[in-house]
Amino acid sequence: MTGMSGHEQFAEDLVLYALNVLEGEERTKLEEHLTSCGECRLELEDLRRDGALLALSTSGPKPPLRARARLLQAIAKEGKIAAPRAEGAQEKGQARASWWGWLGWAAAAAMVVLVALLWNENSTLKQRLTAKNEESAQARRELEDLRKIAAPILSPQTQRVTVVSLKTPPQPQGKAFYLRSRNSLVFVASNMPQLPPHKAYQLWLVPPDGAPLPAGVFKPDARGSGAIVNPPLPAGVEAKAFALTVEDEAGVPHPTTPIIMMGTAE
Repeated sequence: MTGMSGHEQFAEDLVLYALNVLEGEERTKLEEHLTSCGECRLELEDLRRDGALLALSTSGPKPPLRARARLLQAIAKEGKIAAPRAEGAQEKGQARASWWGWLGWAAAAAMVVLVALLWNENSTLKQRLTAKNEESAQARRELEDLRKIAAPILSPQTQRVTVVSLKTPPQPQGKAFYLRSRNSLVFVASNMPQLPPHKAYQLWLVPPDGAPLPAGVFKPDARGSGAIVNPPLPAGVEAKAFALTVEDEAGVPHPTTPIIMMGTAE
């Protein structure tokens, strides 16, 4: 058949055939028609391709919007031309009714695919948003840590104390940056002699009155360098000086050895 009426006659069967639910005499007639009708063959290929794109959409690339529209339009269109083709053919009409039951199932399946696609896209967006929020929070934490380190070094209110050896100047040297208002302390040392096993240098904050307060421990690296960054200290304590002793590597609450380096606060 080459006229438009012939194409309309096989339109509903094309949809069923694309869904692989067309059987019996209708399937045979349609396959015979397809051998001589290039237009219907192209339409069948389009229906199959659109169905495949929708089926893959939940795990693969997003299909073109026209694929969804074409398949759903075809299903909706067939619902309007579901009348039996031959009057008085009751048995054929009952068989056709069963096919429309299959077609209703196919429409429901297509809707399930669309819902799954939307859920998958929404889940992906939530995961990306969560990852971005975590990256942003990590960046804020790192920035705050850098600010805490930089504050006692850059602030004009910082006390800058150079700690030098009392016996063999000027080789070993340490610098303390203490910002009392923010309770921040950064201490860096250079040219420090290596220590025996299980020993460490311990820094002490010496207040105007009272005993020295422990301000962290460090072991120098191979070049004699070491550092202490923001050790736990009482809030707002005034510093008269900073000093170093050699103690057990875990640190001690009070000096147990003589002071080997000291610097007075400016």
